Amino acid sequence: MATSSSAFDDEFPMEEGMPELLDDEDVPSTLPSLVEQNVDTAPKGADEFKLVKRKRKAGNAVDVVMEDVSQPDDSSTPAETTEGEPKSAKRSKGAKGEFRVVAVPKHRYTPLKDNWVNIFTPIVKNLGLQIRFNLKKRQVELRNPADREETTDLQKATDFVRAFILGFEVNDAIALIRLDHLFLETFEIADVKHSLKGDHVSRAIGRIAGKDGRTKLVIENTTKTRIVVANTKIHILGAYQNLKLARNAVCSLILGKLDYKDLVA
Repeated sequence: MATSSSAFDDEFPMEEGMPELLDDEDVPSTLPSLVEQNVDTAPKGADEFKLVKRKRKAGNAVDVVMEDVSQPDDSSTPAETTEGEPKSAKRSKGAKGEFRVVAVPKHRYTPLKDNWVNIFTPIVKNLGLQIRFNLKKRQVELRNPADREETTDLQKATDFVRAFILGFEVNDAIALIRLDHLFLETFEIADVKHSLKGDHVSRAIGRIAGKDGRTKLVIENTTKTRIVVANTKIHILGAYQNLKLARNAVCSLILGKLDYKDLVA
């Protein structure tokens, strides 16, 4: 076993910074909360909700066609405005009442309904936003209060809802609200190896999940991330460096460079 392991290391060297692998008997049956796993690397006070002012570009900005308008000779003097004249209704970056929309696929209707209380409670209570589920358009709509222009919390809530729609548990997705250094990454098996077709794709998915999901569980526990395998799409949630480690492990499984025995050896 030692000879085959050394030969594997020579042929497929592991990237520097890869965490130590776990023994088979040390693999837990369940994972702790993603917030608990990342709270030690989070900045001080990250477990509390706080407002972080940061400017973001409005997602609904449109191109404006400029027209050539002639001006009088004394156009260099600033135009006088009337005090009672209303301001322009055109929205700008961080406009009050700005909203976001997250589409809900049909297979996520029931999970969304069952977890609706756990979803809207932190959004309304802690972030102070407005949220509703549009039954006609089948989408979750989030909106800033009329007196708020800052959009950081609105984007956090949108990422939280989107992570749940992609398949993450509520307790893991809520880490996107509580912690500032977590990110969500999505890629497809075809992005790693586009030549995989038919049964080869199914085998690649099987290598990622492993028997009873143990391979995916080992990667999640080792890299402190969460992974969702949705058909041919892979969704990973975690800190930036941890995302890199988890992505490399998943890509190696897709390419056939690793298997479960190599992870727990």
